[in-house]
Amino acid sequence: MLARFPAALAACAVLAALAGCKPPPTDAAVARVSLLVPEGAPSEPQPSPDTTGALWVSSAGRAQNPLRLVYGVPGKPVLLSLECLAPATLGARLRITRHAKADEGAGALLALIGNGWIGRFPVDAVRIGQRSLWQGEAPAANPAWDALKPEREATVTVPGAGLVRLNPSPLPMALVEACRGAPAATSVPPPAAPESRV
Repeated sequence: MLARFPAALAACAVLAALAGCKPPPTDAAVARVSLLVPEGAPSEPQPSPDTTGALWVSSAGRAQNPLRLVYGVPGKPVLLSLECLAPATLGARLRITRHAKADEGAGALLALIGNGWIGRFPVDAVRIGQRSLWQGEAPAANPAWDALKPEREATVTVPGAGLVRLNPSPLPMALVEACRGAPAATSVPPPAAPESRV
């Protein structure tokens, strides 16, 4: 029995020597990988904007499409815009733009929630002027647009672009109904408007 012990010890020494040829596992490789920022990594998430005093106003005087509203705090950049394309036709649709930085080539779902409705609309990073913004379109007949009814506030969320609280106003729903082909109610837009940069 004792004679076998030195042989077993020698075998263990040989195995240890072979194992010693490779370095032991370490966290160093993981640390090196985590320090690398992959190319095309998404931008840092943006904070939710303060919408105290934010208003919906018509941008008819600034854009070619009179059926367009912008939403934001007077004197500050626009947070959201809504416009009707091909009004009162079978192809009538609404284009919603979240005026927040979007990474080029990115896509997401914009969530519109309010008044008992939840709408999820695909949006893409669209180059507008010097910036890429979140923009998408959906049929005006989509009942999820009823989230914009003026009874209560609604919210708009795009991943990474924060949550925008939409203060109640009759203007967005009037635009939706006009786009669908219903007679639009006349309303006077507030005198102060958010600064339109696009």
